[in-house]
Amino acid sequence: MLNKTHHHRLRQFGLIGYPLGHSFSQTYFSEKFVREEIDDCRYDNYPIDDIEMLPSVIAESEELRGLNVTIPYKVEVLPFCDELHAEAAAVGAVNTLLIKKGGSITGYNTDIPGFRDSLVDFLDGASGMRALVLGTGGASKAVRFVLEQLDIPFQSVSRQASADAISYAQLAEQNLQDFHLVINTTPLGMAPHLDRCADLNYDELGKEHYLYDLIYNPAETLFLQKGRIEGAKTKNGHEMLVLQAEASWAIWNSEDSETS
Repeated sequence: MLNKTHHHRLRQFGLIGYPLGHSFSQTYFSEKFVREEIDDCRYDNYPIDDIEMLPSVIAESEELRGLNVTIPYKVEVLPFCDELHAEAAAVGAVNTLLIKKGGSITGYNTDIPGFRDSLVDFLDGASGMRALVLGTGGASKAVRFVLEQLDIPFQSVSRQASADAISYAQLAEQNLQDFHLVINTTPLGMAPHLDRCADLNYDELGKEHYLYDLIYNPAETLFLQKGRIEGAKTKNGHEMLVLQAEASWAIWNSEDSETS
């Protein structure tokens, strides 16, 4: 008996970034397609070492309907979008592309709902806290946007002080009791560099603290481990990745994707 989806044309999805190596997205979607018996979709990695290669990737695959965008192209991809979803425009970063049949590209940022839902779940009703955001790179953009949405005041920290961030040296002079939510948006501690973590006074942490790390590999970074030892609640970036992947999938299967 023929599966009812066989009359559909294959739909192609994928991930652009460089280098890609082990990709959460490809593993996640490939397993999802098997688990949910979706047999008319494929998800592949497109490791492009220059964002200027994006149009040729799209031109070469007429079945390509959507792409996820990862490091280092979340900002560089903006000029290639014909339209930007409001949240992507507000943050100035895109991690999901919807490619319509006529070739027009709409940019979205599903890191925003992914992080927001994951954070709200983690905080579980706790309120009245101030946050520290470690890092000011691309990954911090969605984090800061969500904190503003949730009315959580925050301080950014970077290696060098700037107009919108204090340095770790300046942070050392403050008390972490003033910041009950600490979010790591830097790559510090990501595999294979498991022995690295942000330079904080970890002994100032306690059971009233919430530590969130966007990293998911390893499942417990040194940052989270040091916090857990001091009694803090901890969460890694895995759920955020799942949520942003599912948000991408919803976009690719929305009404918009059917129009040319």
